[in-house]
Amino acid sequence: MNTAVAPSPPTTDPLAAALATRYAGIRARSVALAAPLSAEDAMVQSMPDASPTKWHLAHTTWFFERFVLANRPGYAPFNPDWHYLFNSYYQSIGPAHARPQRGLLSRPSLQEVLHYRAEVDQQVIALVQAGVLDATTHHQLLLGLQHEQQHQELLLTDIKHALWCNPLQPAYRDDLACSPSTAVPLRWQESPEQIVEIGAPAWPAHAGFAYDNESPVHRVLVPAHALANRPVSNDEYRQFVAAGGYREPAHWMSEGWALCQAEHWQHPLYWDDALQREFTLGGWRALDPHAPVCHLSYYEADAYARWRGLRLPTEFEWEAAAAGQPVDGHFADADRLHPAGGREAPLQQLFGDVWEWTSSAYGAYPGFRPFAGHLGEYNGKFMNGQWILRGGSCATPAGHVRASYRNFFAPSARWQFAGLRLARDAA
Repeated sequence: MNTAVAPSPPTTDPLAAALATRYAGIRARSVALAAPLSAEDAMVQSMPDASPTKWHLAHTTWFFERFVLANRPGYAPFNPDWHYLFNSYYQSIGPAHARPQRGLLSRPSLQEVLHYRAEVDQQVIALVQAGVLDATTHHQLLLGLQHEQQHQELLLTDIKHALWCNPLQPAYRDDLACSPSTAVPLRWQESPEQIVEIGAPAWPAHAGFAYDNESPVHRVLVPAHALANRPVSNDEYRQFVAAGGYREPAHWMSEGWALCQAEHWQHPLYWDDALQREFTLGGWRALDPHAPVCHLSYYEADAYARWRGLRLPTEFEWEAAAAGQPVDGHFADADRLHPAGGREAPLQQLFGDVWEWTSSAYGAYPGFRPFAGHLGEYNGKFMNGQWILRGGSCATPAGHVRASYRNFFAPSARWQFAGLRLARDAA
């Protein structure tokens, strides 16, 4: 058990007080997301790419213990054995339990993990309020809050997959808001050839937070093109399915077609075979024809675009369009936890509802520098075999994304709230 290091008496610094409040709020949000689940639910791991809710709760706590509390002289770990259990992929600080086997961790119990969270939170908040964090530890705490918000979205997508895999297919919550979307005609927003600035200034040298993979700012030539005013809808994608889109290899990337055949894909993940219903965090519901289609792999998104004689946007086209736009889509805080249609606008729903696949592979920007120290493993080492998504989703916490935010997943990933926006070359 941990031996706490007594912090200095609390200061009256309003910035420290605001940070302590922010920390407590984000940490409480994770516990609230897990509250509808039983201890049995929280242990389930439905596939190797997903993690149990209990593991998410423990891993994010381990992050603060390892990168904030452990920087204090004389700190003793809460439980030394848990370092191995809840490390994710930071090989530079020690081995980690194999990701596909996280569902085997029946011990520690959910209650023990919640107690672990409470103990770590108490100590972190005390240190923040005391104003004794050095610059490095302060930056690692801020990164930890962004990291926790990423895991809040993963907690939702992972438990959705687990509950769908259960033969009973129970709802995560049966009180989620549900209202039909309004149809918005598809229109095009033209953009001339231009040189644009892409990316965000490196943090923490620059005050505004950005992950290392968003930096540095650099210039890119973006050819003339047009973007669709909204994401592709369920009804539009259903037409692709009904037209035999999953039976015609001409639309598909070779690897995507092989995977489609091997795994017998017939429609988006969570749709029923009649193409009338979809499984949501609120259980089975009628397919909303005008809401953005979601839970598509990159291969499916690309195949649909090819079927339409169009393409996916590059991440640079997407960011150039999003720069300066308000970040005001449907996010997790709206407590809907499922995509909805938007209001008609020149470019709507760039943020929230569904992550939008781009045609850009995940790689380093010119002059990329990873975060210093062990946290250099956070993003850079995954720049291989992944594709970029932009904009956030209905499961993303509000305030977590921005125009320069680069999400990335393997092209086969379907369990995230991922959809697409169409693009075309200039006429």
